[in-house]
Formats: sequence, structure tokens, C-alpha cells
Amino acid sequence: MDKERPIIVRYGEIGVKSPVVRKRFEKKLISNIKVLIDCKININQGRIFLFPENFEEALKSLKKIFGIVSYSPTLKTKTDHDTIKLAVQSYIKELVEKGEFDPEKTFAVKCRRVGEHKFSSREMAGFCGAAVIETTHAPVDLSNPDFTLYIEVRDDDTYIFHKKIKGAGGLPIGTQGRMISLVSGGIDSPVATYLMMKRGVDITIVNFNNHPFTSGSNEKIVKIYHKLKEYASGSDFRLLQVDYGEFLKKCTEEAPPRMTCVLCKSGMYQIAEKIAKQEKALAIIDGSSVGQVASQTLPNILATRYSTSMPVLSPLIGLDKLEISEIAEKIGTFQYSILPDSGCEAAPKHPETNAVLEKVLEVQEEIEMDSEVEKVLSTLHKVDLTL
Repeated sequence: MDKERPIIVRYGEIGVKSPVVRKRFEKKLISNIKVLIDCKININQGRIFLFPENFEEALKSLKKIFGIVSYSPTLKTKTDHDTIKLAVQSYIKELVEKGEFDPEKTFAVKCRRVGEHKFSSREMAGFCGAAVIETTHAPVDLSNPDFTLYIEVRDDDTYIFHKKIKGAGGLPIGTQGRMISLVSGGIDSPVATYLMMKRGVDITIVNFNNHPFTSGSNEKIVKIYHKLKEYASGSDFRLLQVDYGEFLKKCTEEAPPRMTCVLCKSGMYQIAEKIAKQEKALAIIDGSSVGQVASQTLPNILATRYSTSMPVLSPLIGLDKLEISEIAEKIGTFQYSILPDSGCEAAPKHPETNAVLEKVLEVQEEIEMDSEVEKVLSTLHKVDLTL
């Protein structure tokens, strides 16, 4: 029997969009898949059928493509009782040999149909279950089986599988426009970036190099960039940097010491807004979580964002450090974020946690904030991505 083994790819949110939007999102998802995987693709009634050149590599790559809810490696056969029986028995024998099916444990068969057939889904499930019993004598448990065999009948083709591998979910990257993400070497901002990529956003990372108040090394940010890029299939994923040390020096020398962090964050937003216009980006992303550090108290959030008209999105705003760290570990950025660094020596011992907006605006005027922002902007450059 000729064994054709496509991968069934399922999406979620895309399926509830209007027909026009759905078609556009499907097209983008397929395009993003083809960037990573050398394959042929067919799409049929809410399912994407993948025929990859390298099967195992495709299974690994699909896990990091946003828009995919789950996927299953399958055995394809014709929708004919005799052919299906032979295919099911061949499939089960192969799993027994691999140790993936234990005849001593219980099993069930679930069937899903699309199209017109002379049998019901329940009848086909029973038919396939009988084929498994004939081959293995395994016991049946329809309520709580140890193993589930799935049969998906779609018109004249039938697909047999036992795995539903969880995908990254979300929306295909490139369907929601571009945003500027403020990414440091810490734990939070890479996670915030990942979560917005999951919502279909193209990303331009902007990093602020605080040298001489930090080491000035780009090693951490480049490693974080490369890790996040693994999830950016089909996207023009960018990393830019500005030199921020001279601005921080002015803040420490000419502004009240307690206000350094507030001025620093406000400057970042204002610079990010100007870069966003150059990048044709629609919003700014940061890793703020209410109350986590001095600059993220509600008064300080108000004060630091007041001078920025562009939306600032903070996907971590209601999460605590443990929750954020768990996501960072899951996506692979945590190991780089915790690499030792010098910290920022510009930060005061007792930073302002209850900034008064009027006072912040007054100090910004005193240090000629607009002029300083333009100076920082003039240092904008791409980062060397070699490690």
C-alpha cells in the first residue's frame, strides 16, 4: 500500500473571521509556513494539508509558527472500507512496533466526517475499532481510554492519526501591522514582544544602549533577538539601537536624582514614537507590569507616557514576575535574560515612585527634553547580529 503522510494543520481564530479576512489570513499563514518549510500545501474547508520534503523538520518548525492551534502527522488513504481497514491495521502495527501503542491498555476511536457518505461518523469509528481489535485484541474504553485513534474522513480521502500536537496559537505574523518593541536584556520585555508577535504583529525591536552606565555589550540583546526570531517566520524582524548614555548623564547631572528613572522611561517612549513613524509602526510595546519596579507604579506610568501620543501596549501589565518568568522559560529567552550583566549605574538608590506629572513636565523643559530626544535619535543604528 502506497503510504502518503501529510500533516494536517489546524487554525483557530482565523476560522471565525469574515470570508474576506479569513482568506487573507489563510494566505498569510500558508506563506509563513512556506518560509520555514519546503513543502506542498493544500487547503480544504478549514484544514491545511502539508506535504513536506523533510517530515521531522516540518514537525519541529510548525511548533513556532503563530496562527497554528494544532497539527497532526497522518496516514492518508482512500475513503473505502476495505482500504481504510488495511490502513488502520498497518498504522496500528507500526505503532506497536515503535512502542507507541500497548495492546494491554485501553483504546478508543474518534471519527470526524466532512462531505456526503453512506455511513455515519459513529459507524466508521466502530468499524475502525473492530479493525484494531482484530489486529491487537486491545480492550476498548470509550470514556477514558489510554490511547485514542483519530479518523478524519474528508470526501474521498481519509486521514488516520493519533497525535494532536499543540501549536503556538494566535494569529499569523504580518496580519496586524508593525509595532516598536522596547527590549532590554531583562526577562520581561522579550516576553511582551513574544506575546504581541503571537497576535500577528510585525516587530521592530529598539534597544537603548546605556553605556557608560552599563557595560555596553550587545551580547544579551543579540541572543534574545535570535531566539525571538525563531517565532518570526514570514516577518521582517528588525533590531535597532540608540546610544542613550549621554542623555542619562544629563539627567543625573541636571535633574533631581530621584527622577532619573522617570525621565529615562519618558525619553524612551518619546524616542520610540519618532522611530515608529520612520518604521511605519502603529504602536509601542513595553514590558511594564503594574507595581513591579519604580517606573511601573501607576503615577509613574501616567507621567512617563504623558508626552507620547502613540498607543503604548503593555501585554504583561497584570502578570507577576513568576508568571512572566514561566513564559520566558517556555519560549527560550529566560536563559539569556538571566546572563550576568553590570546593571544600570544611573539608577538612583531611592527612585521616584509617585511622580507628579506637572513636576515631570517642568523638569523635562529644564533639561531641554525635545533637543535631547533628537540627539539620541541621531544615533539610531542597526545592531551587528553576529555572536
